[in-house]
Amino acid sequence: MSYINRAIEPLLIKKYQSYKSVAVTGARQVGKTRMTKELFPGVKRINLKNPNLLNAASSDPQGFMESFDRPLFIDEVQECPELLSSVKDILDNVSTYSNYLFSGSQKWSLMEGLSDSLSGMVGIIELAGLSLREINSIDFNERFIPTDEYIKNREKTLKKYTDIWKIIHRGFYPELYEHPEKDWEEYYQDYVKTYIERDVYKITKIRDYQTFYRFLVSVAARTGQILDYTNIANDIGISADTVKLWIGILVKTDIVYLLQPYYNSHLNRAIKSPKIYFRDTGLACFLTSWLTPDTLKNGAIAGHMFETFVVNEVIKSFINVGKDYSKYIYYYHGKDKVKKKKVDRDGNITEENEESEIDIIIEENGILYPIEIKKGSNPTASDAGAFTVLDKDIDKKRGMGAIICTGEYKLKLRENLFSLPIEYI
Repeated sequence: MSYINRAIEPLLIKKYQSYKSVAVTGARQVGKTRMTKELFPGVKRINLKNPNLLNAASSDPQGFMESFDRPLFIDEVQECPELLSSVKDILDNVSTYSNYLFSGSQKWSLMEGLSDSLSGMVGIIELAGLSLREINSIDFNERFIPTDEYIKNREKTLKKYTDIWKIIHRGFYPELYEHPEKDWEEYYQDYVKTYIERDVYKITKIRDYQTFYRFLVSVAARTGQILDYTNIANDIGISADTVKLWIGILVKTDIVYLLQPYYNSHLNRAIKSPKIYFRDTGLACFLTSWLTPDTLKNGAIAGHMFETFVVNEVIKSFINVGKDYSKYIYYYHGKDKVKKKKVDRDGNITEENEESEIDIIIEENGILYPIEIKKGSNPTASDAGAFTVLDKDIDKKRGMGAIICTGEYKLKLRENLFSLPIEYI
C-alpha cells in the first residue's frame, strides 16, 4: 500500500514541536490516522473505538491517562470527552511540547471538546482530501492567488495533468488512490452508509435514513449553486427549517462548504446567500448517479462539478499552509448587468446582458483578486466582464484576475487578466 505524502506535513511537524498537544481534524477518511502513523512511527497509539480502552478511560480518566507515557497518540478521542479534562490537568503541570496527538472521525465533537478543555494548549491542523498537487507528487505548497509572483513560482514545478475528468469523478479520498483497484461505487456506498449511521445519527439521532439520503442527493445535485433552503425542502417534502438544520450537519461534518458572498455598502446589489459546494466531487457524482467520467464530462452537471472541483483545489491550497480560507475566499453575484458574448453552434456571436457573477474573489491586504471558472479550453476576455464590478468598491483595489480553464497554455487576455490552465492551481 503506497502512501501519498501530504502537503500539510511540515505544518503538522512544526505545530507538534511548538505546542503541548496537537489535534488533526478533518472529514471521515481523509487520511488523518495514516498521515500521523507515517510522521510519528515511534509514538505510542491508542484508539478509543476499542471498547476495553473506552471503558477504562470512562471509568477513571485520570488513572487511565497516568497509565501511559508521553508522547501519546489518542485516536477517536471524542468518544470520551471527559478524558480531555484529565489531559488538561497533566498539561497544566508540564512545560514540554509534543505530549499528545489527537484525532477523530467526528470533527464537530472533537473540536467542541478541545475548545472547552485545551484552549491555548492545542495546535489545530485541518486535513482535507487529496489535492491534485499531492496526487501528482508536485513539490509546491503555496496558496493559490493569481499574482505575477505566484504564477512565476508555480511555473517552476508545472506538470501536465491527464484524465482530469477521471480524477474529478473518482474523488479525492486517499484510499481510492492508495488502492486503485478498489471499486468506486462500492466505496462510496459504504461511505454514505457509515456517515449517516454514525456521524449523522450521533448529532440528530435521525432514524429516517431514506429521507436523509434523498436530502443528500438533492444537495449534491445543487453543488456549485446558490443555496436555497425552500427549493431543497420542496424537492424532498420536508420543511425549510429541517433543511437548514441538516445543511448545518453537512457543514459540521465537512461534507459541504458554504462559500460566503462578497458585499459591502458600495456593492449594494449583491446577493447575500452563500453558495454550496460538496467537499468531494466523487461523493457528489455517486449521489447524483453520474457513474462514469465520460457521462459526467458531457452531462448537465459538468459545469457545476468542474467549478466545485476548482473551488475545492483553491481551498486546499489555503488549508495546506494553515490559512483560514473562510477569511480570504468569497464569491459575488449581483443584479448589475454586464455584456457577455455568446457563440452558437454555427459560430455566430451575439451579445447578451447578464447579471454579474464572479466565481471566486480572493481578498488579501486590501486587494481583490477575481477568478472565473470555465470548463472549456478557449476562454475570452468577455468571460471576465463582471470583474469591473469590483471597481465600485472604493475601499479596495482590484488586483490580477484569472480565468481557470482546461486550456493548455497560460494566455494574457488583457491587462491584468490571465487565462490559466488548471495546472496553475
